[in-house]
Amino acid sequence: MNRYTTLKMMALLALLTPCSIVAAETSMTPPNIVLFFVDDLGWKDVGCYGSSFYDTPNIDALAKDGVRFTDAYATCHVCSPSRASLLTGKYPARLDMTDWLPGRQDFPFQQFLSADIHQWLPSEEVTLAEALKSHGYHTAIFGKWHLGEEPNGPISQGFDVRIPNDWNKGWPRKGYHAPFQLGGVEGKDGDYLTDKLTDEALKYIESKEDEPFFLYMSHFTVHDPIQGRADLVTKYEAKKTALPPILEADYVLEENPDVKNRSSVEELAIMSGEEAFRGYRDFSNRMVKIKQHQDNVQFAGMVESMDESLGRIRAKLDELEIAENTIIVFFSDNGGMSGANFGNPKRIVSSNRLDTAFSTSNTPLRGAKGWLYEGGIRVPLIVHWPENGDKGTVCDVPVIGTDIFPTLLEMAGLDLRPAQHTDGASLVPLVKGENSLTRDAIYWHFPHYSNHGYQSPGGAIRSGDYKLLEYFENNTVQLFNLREDIGERTDLSSTRPQLVDELRDKLHKWREDVGANMMPPNPDYGLRKIDVIQSIVN
Repeated sequence: MNRYTTLKMMALLALLTPCSIVAAETSMTPPNIVLFFVDDLGWKDVGCYGSSFYDTPNIDALAKDGVRFTDAYATCHVCSPSRASLLTGKYPARLDMTDWLPGRQDFPFQQFLSADIHQWLPSEEVTLAEALKSHGYHTAIFGKWHLGEEPNGPISQGFDVRIPNDWNKGWPRKGYHAPFQLGGVEGKDGDYLTDKLTDEALKYIESKEDEPFFLYMSHFTVHDPIQGRADLVTKYEAKKTALPPILEADYVLEENPDVKNRSSVEELAIMSGEEAFRGYRDFSNRMVKIKQHQDNVQFAGMVESMDESLGRIRAKLDELEIAENTIIVFFSDNGGMSGANFGNPKRIVSSNRLDTAFSTSNTPLRGAKGWLYEGGIRVPLIVHWPENGDKGTVCDVPVIGTDIFPTLLEMAGLDLRPAQHTDGASLVPLVKGENSLTRDAIYWHFPHYSNHGYQSPGGAIRSGDYKLLEYFENNTVQLFNLREDIGERTDLSSTRPQLVDELRDKLHKWREDVGANMMPPNPDYGLRKIDVIQSIVN
């Protein structure tokens, strides 16, 4: 080789070096993704979010390794809509999937009938699993689907593997203790469902350690039935016994915010502890009681077993030496069930069975699963992006479930799909340390009556620090400054009418833009047989 040729090759190598570096980077194995999605986990059900009763060391450790979001929201206060948004990047109202599947029945007390909903995730939607699969990812879901019965299950929406393989509903078929009667989940006496699903997930990770994978760890827990693992229940029974006496009320009565002109007789009955407002059921004007303290030992056992699942997954990633190439997102589908599930208005919960009906407390947040108050929609979110994202930081920018889809695509180095995740914004800037997103507001639409309180159907908008709630029966509005009043106790609607009009106009325009279904009148309205207030008067 002569000197000229040598110099020419050296010059060519110098020109190619940057490209070579880029090529080397792009030829690296794409990052694995673990989307750890919990059912019914409230905002304060985790140690790093303020719980002092539930022990969650693994979730707390994840927060130290990633970014913890304080103002993260589910797109709905019940599960199926939130899950649809997570996998599509679209608001439930745009998908016509605004209630859990198949949805609750209508009752005569309702002024309106529930809006129509799709009974499965529309096949034309490109799910997060399908988007990742198109780029060579292996995809698996372990746990809850709840987005349609077969043939509209996970396999039809981009997942290669699904366990259980014969159950698409949103609750475990026979509870959390073996026998489970779930396809692909074996169990003997003493086995616990959360543990067994984690076992299967670990086997999957081992089988894909050399290939990019998307693991959707979609636990049934902590959804009811409220059944903790026996050893953990024993632990929390001892912990509860050691708690100091609680002086505040165990439950508070939460009224329907859309009731007009509540009678003085009813007001007096509430204040005086009238018999009509004792017990645990659906009271007059659709009021219910909301749990105020975290002391349910069965639920505590469920929370800790879920935390152990996350710890086991992270330990497996470390063992296989793939942790530094694995993104982990920890999220919940709605707030905690501190108001019981009164799917039938005639249900009465006996005082010795409260722990089977009221799982947790969302205090200081107001409301619960099934409510548009913060207790129903504000949830924990932690994002861990090794070597790229911040570690141990806290972000208070409002974010929502539709944001996960574009976030994970960008983190994986893949092209975004704006026509699909049209309602989402990538959180990558926030995970890297920035403190703002280019977005004016986030929205909710629930044209149904919830099982968890029967409050009037409605919608909400959060813009900046302010949140407006609008109810459909009497067009009542509430306005709160969440920075100053996280418990939503001071309604500013009468003192800030201009802001009310501004936010309500935005909410109405958004409903038009997404084609939100509204509720038709109920021809049987007014035929309710039980009227507690009338009984008080008589």
